[in-house]
Amino acid sequence: MSRLLYIQASPRGERSHSLALADAFVAAYRKLHPKDAVETRNVFQMNLPALDGETLAVKYNIMHGEPSSDAEKARWKAVEEVIADFKAADKLVFAVPMWNFNIPYALKHYLDVLCQPSYTFSAGPEGYKGLCAAKAFIAYSRGGEYPATGAAQDIWNFQSTYLEFQLRFIGITDVQSAIVQPTLKGPEALQKAKDAALAKALEIAATF
Repeated sequence: MSRLLYIQASPRGERSHSLALADAFVAAYRKLHPKDAVETRNVFQMNLPALDGETLAVKYNIMHGEPSSDAEKARWKAVEEVIADFKAADKLVFAVPMWNFNIPYALKHYLDVLCQPSYTFSAGPEGYKGLCAAKAFIAYSRGGEYPATGAAQDIWNFQSTYLEFQLRFIGITDVQSAIVQPTLKGPEALQKAKDAALAKALEIAATF
């Protein structure tokens, strides 16, 4: 039995195109894998630990082999719990809208909590090594249209380029995606985009 963690990065509920696409993917997956555990986390609703000075002090104590106080350890435990929850998943599904050409700030906070040395990556003389092994599906939505190659992708799209780089950095290299774009160019273009993204998502779900 696998554990699928569905990470929602939109606060817009039923109005979210990325959530609608990811929901359809997860529903198809559930039908194919009824015994698998599926759990949902919405990063806007999670009580993510603040990466403030006191919390980061523990991080650097760990990195340099220095002791930490009980109070500091308690603060760091909240970080460890988020990481353990993430690493316990065999499969990951993300619903990610584009905000200002990038990912929503709450998802960036979540990734910053996850990306910790000795937990999700290691660093040594040979460079960095990711310590996570899950596979991922990402449902993207974008108001504009950003081709997979070319100037628009290189200049404007920091959404998929950043997120997928970060996932690869921590060891998640099996990443597939479907994209609803453009969402702001009228109902006809939107419906066409939704239909195409849904078809691709269901195709991926069949073998995920």
